[in-house]
Amino acid sequence: MRGSVTHPRRKRRTAQAVASAALLLPLLGAAPADGAPEPSGDRLQRAFAAAAAEYHVPQSVLLAVSYLQSRWEAHGGAPSVTGGYGPMHLTDARTALATAPHHSEGAEDARGDQARPPLRPEGKVPEYTALPARLKTLTKAAELTGVPADELRTDEAANIAGGAALLAAAQKELGEPLSADPAHWYGAVARFSGADDRATAAAYANDVYDVLRTGEARTTDGGQRVALAARPGLDPDTAQLGRTGLRAASADGTECPSTVSCEWIPAPYEEFGDNDYGNHDLGDRPRAQSIKYIVVHDTEGGWEGVLDLVQDPTYVSWQYTLRSTDGHIAQHVKAKDVAWHAGNWYVNAKSIGLEHEGFLANPDAWYTEAMYRSSARLVRYLAAKYGIPLDRQHILGHDTVPGPTAATVPGMHTDPGPYWDWRHYFELLGHPLEWTKVKGGGLVTVLPDYAVNRPEYRGCVAKGEPCAPHGSSEVRLYTDHDENSALIKDIGLGTDPTTGVNDLSSRVSTGQRYAVADRWGDWTAIWYLGQKAWFRNPKQQPTAVASAGFVVTPKAGLDSVPVYGRAYPEAAAYPAGVPAQPVSPLPYTLPKGQKYVVGDKVPGEYYYAVTFTTDSHRVVVGKDLYYEIQFGHRVAFVRAADVRLSIS
Repeated sequence: MRGSVTHPRRKRRTAQAVASAALLLPLLGAAPADGAPEPSGDRLQRAFAAAAAEYHVPQSVLLAVSYLQSRWEAHGGAPSVTGGYGPMHLTDARTALATAPHHSEGAEDARGDQARPPLRPEGKVPEYTALPARLKTLTKAAELTGVPADELRTDEAANIAGGAALLAAAQKELGEPLSADPAHWYGAVARFSGADDRATAAAYANDVYDVLRTGEARTTDGGQRVALAARPGLDPDTAQLGRTGLRAASADGTECPSTVSCEWIPAPYEEFGDNDYGNHDLGDRPRAQSIKYIVVHDTEGGWEGVLDLVQDPTYVSWQYTLRSTDGHIAQHVKAKDVAWHAGNWYVNAKSIGLEHEGFLANPDAWYTEAMYRSSARLVRYLAAKYGIPLDRQHILGHDTVPGPTAATVPGMHTDPGPYWDWRHYFELLGHPLEWTKVKGGGLVTVLPDYAVNRPEYRGCVAKGEPCAPHGSSEVRLYTDHDENSALIKDIGLGTDPTTGVNDLSSRVSTGQRYAVADRWGDWTAIWYLGQKAWFRNPKQQPTAVASAGFVVTPKAGLDSVPVYGRAYPEAAAYPAGVPAQPVSPLPYTLPKGQKYVVGDKVPGEYYYAVTFTTDSHRVVVGKDLYYEIQFGHRVAFVRAADVRLSIS
């Protein structure tokens, strides 16, 4: 029985491996004498050395694989979004699969077009009797090491040893020697990804070898210092990929960069029922209308089930889905066509939607570095192709898409939520969110330290119950410079503000920019939803940094101006046969004396597409111009004729 049985043979081997690692890797320093306390900050580095020595895997390969999986984080033994544990992301996903994706919550009309009835699908993720191999690597590691599964989940050193055992087993299965040369491990690294096709496995292995060439060093959330020296000339034996036995996968039909693995799994454009069709609209972008936004979602469901749903014509759609374990991408809708994903028809018609395998309200669920990197490469490619600025007013979270009308505001979705690491994401995009060289600037960019910033949230597991402490991209807002004061209220939601994980009433997010309204000691106030909102911003550990840019304020003589959730044309712009859409304001106003940061200036536009055949489809462009602004947690629009533009 394995269970709780101790394994003295393995412990002896581990002790010998630590001693060998100290001799073979002098950069790590000498091993501590028996009974002497191990330097706490070096414990994780030594665990990598010990596992590498025990299983005869190059330490650099082990470190690079772990970095791509978790950035060497253990996350306190909590699972990733796909049930992966520890620095090596050993998967045991039986308890990590949700029962319904976020588009099935029922509150949001994913299409968001008033010209058609609301679309609120009731899809459920099907149950699977067998998990794919990529979601049960922890079980295999337990068999290889003889270490109980619970220990592999919670003990960092055991977890690293489990990862080393998996790499060594993959190397042996390929008939390759346990070489000390990292260049000889390409095939095993590709197999470690868990991918079942060569393209995905190769993309994963290429990322690992990129890490090996560039090197990395960081201090983990647990205070562990880990370093991987750069090997810039490393040339792996990529021919090993052909001996892995993985299937060939075609990227034909996809719109992806060559640096990611991508496959075409089309969403159906089909008629069904009584004059109904799904699950997207055909378009002619960017020729007929520009693409302005990329919307980041999380799936609230596992990969296999979510792919089933996007292939259902009665469900909704998005352009791409990204897998957490290895960063693999499936494309479903061409960029030229309009997917139904954001809950706002104006944004849908102007955006590309990316669904990331994950769960917002699992407080300790974390996204793999592999998925972050794959997503960033895809977004960089799309942004360059369609001229989309890389900032938080064009790279939107679903949680920053505005409700198109007052009635829809309470039902808008809140993913990817406070645990998506926007700061790291923008670093991978090549546009890091940084200090602007301005003194006493009129604007601030929200920029907390993700790992240290841990506001309390509730309702992750049970209503009202505190979520486990976790790094966050978001900062809480108060009515005064005092954490005992009331939280800022969002009148559009019609509820009192709470610290609930899905309550966006009083939160700002990393990368968002706001005009400074006031300062008091370690506190900064910003203009937010027509109010002065305060947040802690100590100089020693700032949660926002000085910035500069364009702002709008009501024109002279106006006490306030309306705020809109969509930039629709004036009635006179609509041709015969296309019903004019109401230009209906949200339940907010922008008062005089307040300033809000501008993201873009756009003409009013509406895409009329309510029939299966495309002969009646029209893109209506008006003469009225709008400014997109960062108004609250979400973006919004104001008419250019109502406001004055200035630099702050």
